[in-house]
Amino acid sequence: MKLPLLIVGAMLLAFFSSPVACTGRGAATSEDNRGQAAAATPVEIALWPEGMALARPETNEPEKVTHSERKIGGRTFLAIQNVSKPTMTFYPATGANSGVTILVFPGGGYQALAIDLEGTEVCDWAVAKGINCAVLKYRVPQAWWHKDCHCQYPPKPQMALEDAQRAMGLLRRRATSLGIDPKKVGVLGFSAGGHLIAAISNAPERIYPAVDEADKLSPRPDFAVGLYPGHLWSGKGVDLFSWDPVRADTPPTLLIQAEDDPVDDVRNSVSYFLALREAKVPTELHLYAEGGHAFGLRETDKPITRWPALLETWLHTIGMLKG
Repeated sequence: MKLPLLIVGAMLLAFFSSPVACTGRGAATSEDNRGQAAAATPVEIALWPEGMALARPETNEPEKVTHSERKIGGRTFLAIQNVSKPTMTFYPATGANSGVTILVFPGGGYQALAIDLEGTEVCDWAVAKGINCAVLKYRVPQAWWHKDCHCQYPPKPQMALEDAQRAMGLLRRRATSLGIDPKKVGVLGFSAGGHLIAAISNAPERIYPAVDEADKLSPRPDFAVGLYPGHLWSGKGVDLFSWDPVRADTPPTLLIQAEDDPVDDVRNSVSYFLALREAKVPTELHLYAEGGHAFGLRETDKPITRWPALLETWLHTIGMLKG
């Protein structure tokens, strides 16, 4: 069963409207891009051992950062393309450390990563709340969902899912040194990252051979949050379409989307919600009339952009946050 094309032109337009190429980390110092979790001391962690053979993304181009002229919440944003060396950057909680950790999956249609808008800016919010945070820079592009791709489904290897599962194992393995609770590690993803939170939540096992001790720990998150998720709706009715069916042990899940989303149909969230409910997985679905797509955490005049308060309340509801 092939997934219908939901985005292509809209996604590329949304993320790469009039891009200007930037180089290195200097691009992230732009005054327009403040999503650097500056209050915390970041630790960049290579996901895989040096020299290990990894599947490469579907490009021979070098990694680069593009700086879009499109503005969200009055500011532009950055996207990373052509990622062949995946990493995660960990930001420790400031103030009282709750022990909770959020692993963030930026969106970008599995073609690029909106690294500040849907990545580091989550950590800016989280660490100030006493929540540890890590941003996953997973391998892209991998165009398995494209209608003209004629690719194997599901793709082999599933590069983003491999990177996500590896990151979960590393966080749990290093829990003591990072100051986190290994039983309170969840995921949060936007758009294609919202598909990735479903993939890692429902995969029956690790999808690659164990590399070291980190891979002996569970790759499944303790909670999951999906913002305007894509690639979950079959295109027929409200049928769910994903790599693996929802399981009874799928973690509690929060879904948030706008009904006027022009990129990923709201039925992506509705379909996943219904599948979670059928499996009796604790879940909440919040739909807003307006908000569009790719708003990240940047507050606008639309009520949906105040969703971080919903997330904080929900984390208390499911027992992750106390007090």
